Amino acid sequence: MTAPRSTTPRKVFGRLSLPERTYVANALRTETVGGVLLLAAAVTALLWANIPALHDSYENVSHFHIGPAALGLDLSVAHWAADGLLAIFFFVAGIELKRELVAGDLRDPKAAALPVVAALCGMAVPALVYTVTAAAGGGSLDGWAVPTATDIAFALAVLAVIGTSLPSALRAFLLTLAVVDDLFAILIIAVFFTADLNFAALGGSVAGLLLFWLLLRKGVRGWYVYVPLALVVWALMYNSGIHATVAGVAMGLMLRCHRREGEDRSPGERIEHLVRPLSAGLAVPLFALFSAGVAISGGALADVFTRPETLGVVLGLVVGKAVGIFGGTWLTARFTRASLSDDLAWADVFAVSSLAGIGFTVSLLIGELAFEGDQTMTGQVKAAVLLGSLIAATLATVLLKIRNAKYRRLWADEERDEDADGIPDVYEEDDPAYHLRLAALYDRKAAEHRRIAREKAAERHGLAEVPGGAGEDHHRPA
Repeated sequence: MTAPRSTTPRKVFGRLSLPERTYVANALRTETVGGVLLLAAAVTALLWANIPALHDSYENVSHFHIGPAALGLDLSVAHWAADGLLAIFFFVAGIELKRELVAGDLRDPKAAALPVVAALCGMAVPALVYTVTAAAGGGSLDGWAVPTATDIAFALAVLAVIGTSLPSALRAFLLTLAVVDDLFAILIIAVFFTADLNFAALGGSVAGLLLFWLLLRKGVRGWYVYVPLALVVWALMYNSGIHATVAGVAMGLMLRCHRREGEDRSPGERIEHLVRPLSAGLAVPLFALFSAGVAISGGALADVFTRPETLGVVLGLVVGKAVGIFGGTWLTARFTRASLSDDLAWADVFAVSSLAGIGFTVSLLIGELAFEGDQTMTGQVKAAVLLGSLIAATLATVLLKIRNAKYRRLWADEERDEDADGIPDVYEEDDPAYHLRLAALYDRKAAEHRRIAREKAAERHGLAEVPGGAGEDHHRPA
């Protein structure tokens, strides 16, 4: 007989599995710290570039060239940060994507539909908003891809600053959304911002990637093998004309991210654990330091709202991201007949969608590529990215603060561990042993309270008695 199909509707943003929750918590903890460093680097860059006494030194350091010219790598410091350090960032993004595909939410097509559709809508709508705004004002359409990217580290830094105890399901959605977003961003960079191809260098890079894959398949270990090979692949990819960060995401996707018998962690998870702090704590903040240093003044900020290109970037991040991600999420839930988790409201989804409008790292990178050679427009677009991200962060902060008390209750419920076994109680409610442990715990507490009650009663009874027998009538005359 065929088993009856379950009539229980699938929940959108339902509770994560315990392994997925643990992974998300660890990943977000590192990204949050990196986000705070990213904020600090961005503020430092703005101060360094806008204080008159320091401005020239910022320009001199950013444009200082270093590297072997014979290998085509005589690059400025800012160029090294954008093409070199960000390759580490995209390497981690590639591992994250691979893990999501083989062990995370993207493994199940039904579960993958939500973040994938939300990410696609969250990129298509901002691009459309920019295109319409720029076309209506007679501006350049070259920057259509600038507002399409979400900066997960910056978004999590905002969450850390405002102290919102966002439920793990929404945090996981934000992380998965950003992973898919990064994939499409790197595809946009590879397809639309590649000019002249050097097929010899490209072929060498592909051969290096193939060797990288074969070594992984053979189980060869040792950083002294993979790090030099990765540098060669990166250099060849850079000289091929394709943006060098593509090499990072390609190598990340090649790592094995499923666990075999006897493994606590897969090679991909182990390497990600080692490299993520380097990416979040060094690579991305240094990129921000040499990319966010744009001249900011009252006139420059006013110009952001008068030029069609910069206005399109701001509207794309603030309006396009929120509408696109929320609309994609709602449509996915509507047509898959999934219901929203009982603990959440659609207002929460819109708040997270607004938070995804913080597009910093990759948006700055695409802005540099889109208007390469036009320093004035590049600076104005960067200012628009900063301003749009700030507006999106402020809007999301207001929306999340309105529901913060509700989030704190949900977070407390997720974190409660009364039997102190290291596993949150919500994941053990179907385990008889858990209830027996709680029963024994409550029995001990009840016994302790009965003991305290007896002691208090004895103390109260002792105080009620009069010392020395005073008041008794045994010696009164008959």
